[in-house]
Amino acid sequence: MAAPATDAASGTPPLAPTGGHPQRWLILGVICLAQLVVLIDNTVLNVAIPSLTRELDASTSDVQWMINAYALVQSGLLLTAGNAADRYGRKKLLLAGLAIFGIGSLAAGLSQTSAQLIAARAGMGVGGALLLTTTLAVIVQIFSDTERVKAIAIWSTVSSLGFAMGPLLGGVMLDHFWWGAIFLINLPVAALGLFAVAALVPESKSKQGDRPDLLGALLSTIGMTAVVFAIISGPEHGWGSGRVLVSAAVGVLVLVGFALWELKIPYPMLDMHFFQNRKFVGAVAGAILVAFGMTGSLYLLTQHLQFVLGYEPLDAGLRTAPMALMVVLLNLTGLGPRVLLKIGAPLTIAAGMALVSAGLAAIALMSGDGYGGMLLGLVVMGAGVALSMPAMANTIMSAIPPEKAGVGGGINGTLAEFGNGLGVAVLGAVLNARFAALVPGAVGAASLPAALASASGPEERAAISDAFASGLETSQLVGAVAVLAGGLLAAVLLWRAEQSEKKTQKPEQKEKPQKPDGAVPETPASA
Repeated sequence: MAAPATDAASGTPPLAPTGGHPQRWLILGVICLAQLVVLIDNTVLNVAIPSLTRELDASTSDVQWMINAYALVQSGLLLTAGNAADRYGRKKLLLAGLAIFGIGSLAAGLSQTSAQLIAARAGMGVGGALLLTTTLAVIVQIFSDTERVKAIAIWSTVSSLGFAMGPLLGGVMLDHFWWGAIFLINLPVAALGLFAVAALVPESKSKQGDRPDLLGALLSTIGMTAVVFAIISGPEHGWGSGRVLVSAAVGVLVLVGFALWELKIPYPMLDMHFFQNRKFVGAVAGAILVAFGMTGSLYLLTQHLQFVLGYEPLDAGLRTAPMALMVVLLNLTGLGPRVLLKIGAPLTIAAGMALVSAGLAAIALMSGDGYGGMLLGLVVMGAGVALSMPAMANTIMSAIPPEKAGVGGGINGTLAEFGNGLGVAVLGAVLNARFAALVPGAVGAASLPAALASASGPEERAAISDAFASGLETSQLVGAVAVLAGGLLAAVLLWRAEQSEKKTQKPEQKEKPQKPDGAVPETPASA
């Protein structure tokens, strides 16, 4: 018998046509570890907001840029990194991403000013972009279609685990060390990830990868940064100010230029023709809004728990964990994938997004008197994310050719990071605008700690706290409406796309020639 063929690029056996790579589940664990490093850092900074405000004298805008610099750099580089991964090798970029992320974490932990921390976070975003493009792409390469839904559900569970572990680890570190320790804890995880990826993950790349679109990456980064800068600056400088209007106009024009450039070049960072696929567009809308609701609400809740309800950082982190733990529970038990396979992507996404919206509304309306209402909202949101997130990721990756898996991972990551940054910016802007409107004078434009410190007595402090709570309620309700509307739109688009596919498949099935007598029908591998 002839020896099995090998991939010339990596020297590894080719993937089985139905069963996937023989070590696929172990590899999934390795790439999820690499992903966990990045995702923990998406949320760990939220718990440190009060510490950063006090020790670095950071303003509300500074804190938002500390969070958004990381997300915006990732958003701008993910698509280019995806193209590079498809061309040069996904394993290589995983290793490079872990190394760069570790170096950036060290620089962030040793920062002495807000500007230094923002710059270090931007550097960490470069490493994060290299990592996030490859994790989902590797899953597509090593798993068969029948197992991919389960694998993506586990991948989504790790996303939520990182979402929960960030505040918890941040709270533990802040209770015992200074704020820089929340970044230094990334170093041993990055080192372990480097060793495991080098030992276990097979190299994979396209035979003819596309050239990186550097100008497209630059345009997308500038455009998104300008738009979010306008949103962040709105409450402080006024929505009609020249600074805000110019930033918004520059952002929109650059993003339009980005789209035109992508349509013109032979090797686009983002193939704009994907947006002619209604299934893809529906999943895109849902992915942005789930990230919008999750990250924006966490940004607000950590401040509410610490500033208004008076919890210590660790206690605040523990009280935001139920949402992520609900996601982990439902996906590890297989409920999310089973629901998706039974009722289909449109209904699954509609139900999930409705639950996310209901959870946001419950937090807004029921958390004023204590933690009980907030707990209910977090659990409901977790159930919604467990249903919708794997369904949307699987839909996006299914709409993209396998040889473009790196680009697909980049698109999915870009949507998540853009939604994260937009959630913090938009909901934070709504909170600040409402807070400034309710607290008169210069105090209303400052951060909450500055406003409380400037209060002349207990009554004024109580009024300021009530104003902040009112701003929180308003911003959460805005998020709930946006998520619900986006969820319904995504579900309608997906349903119409599926109906159109069924109509086109029926004539093709009639014309399909029959197999010769005695041929053994192919059977899919069991999940």
